Amino acid sequence: MNFAVGYKPMLGDSNTMDNLEKQLICPICLEMFTKPVVILPCQHNLCRKCANDVFQASNPLWQSRGSTTASSGGRFRCPSCRHEVILDRHGVYGLQRNLLVENIIDIYKQESSRPIHTKLEQQLMCEEHEEEKINIYCLTCETPTCSMCKVFGAHKDCEVAPLQNVYQRQKTELSDGIAVLVAGNDRIQAMISQLEGICKTIEDNGQRQKQHLCEKFDALYSVLEERKKELLLCITREQDEKLGHVRALSRQYGDYLEGASKLVETCIQSMEEQQMAAFLQHAKELIKKMTDTAKASNMERTEPGYENMDHFIINTEDVSGMLRTIDFQQVSQGDDNEPVYEAEEEEDVAQQSTDG
Repeated sequence: MNFAVGYKPMLGDSNTMDNLEKQLICPICLEMFTKPVVILPCQHNLCRKCANDVFQASNPLWQSRGSTTASSGGRFRCPSCRHEVILDRHGVYGLQRNLLVENIIDIYKQESSRPIHTKLEQQLMCEEHEEEKINIYCLTCETPTCSMCKVFGAHKDCEVAPLQNVYQRQKTELSDGIAVLVAGNDRIQAMISQLEGICKTIEDNGQRQKQHLCEKFDALYSVLEERKKELLLCITREQDEKLGHVRALSRQYGDYLEGASKLVETCIQSMEEQQMAAFLQHAKELIKKMTDTAKASNMERTEPGYENMDHFIINTEDVSGMLRTIDFQQVSQGDDNEPVYEAEEEEDVAQQSTDG
């Protein structure tokens, strides 16, 4: 069905008023502007309610006006020119109202003899029947049409309904659909906030458990470090003791070697003496010293394996295996109270024994 925008001449109307009326129609609701707002910077006008419906449908996460939660605004695309603007947290209610257009509408309503709520659909004219207005709706073809098309034209076998009834019904359905979507968006936004809270709680709990685990392992490190120092001290103590004993023996052997070497030199010098009497004066004493020195060579010796430190070897396989089996312990809610109950039972038994 083809139809064109036009005006059927009526008594008391003029082309000037008709052209003016065209400029005062909202492209969304097809009615005269109600509290028109200007979409900066494209300068097109919309009813504030219509603009708000479009804005909320395009920005489902935006909080409605009056919400206690601050919102960051959103994007709005002008339905007339598709120009996109960024709105602040007030949304459409932050746009400037076009007071000039409001004043023009007031003047037009005062001067025009037409009903105040003039509909654009009442001005659509049928292209096939130029004198007929589009005043009915074909339910079969789902398109507006005129009475002549129903009687003689392409829609004579179709089911039709008054245009006003279909208009009101579909407008109500669209309005209800917008309300449902906005309510659904509010629920989704609440769910997103809840999930973000859960994520924050998970992060906090994970960080707390990491800290707890590090504290536990640091305590184990402290025990191992303390035990290591004790064992190292034992090894160092025995090492120093054995080194002191061996070094004392070494000094003793060194002193003996020095004395024996000097005695050998003295004996060699005595052997060079040619005078028998002079030789005999010292020979007996030197022979005695040599005999005593030879006997003193049998000094203390270290036992076989004295230098061995293998008895300090430790076996950590069992401990290592136990450490590798460390796992997270599942603690039930009542575990903390069980020792208390057992202690109370033991006290009761002891009290009964005393009473008996």
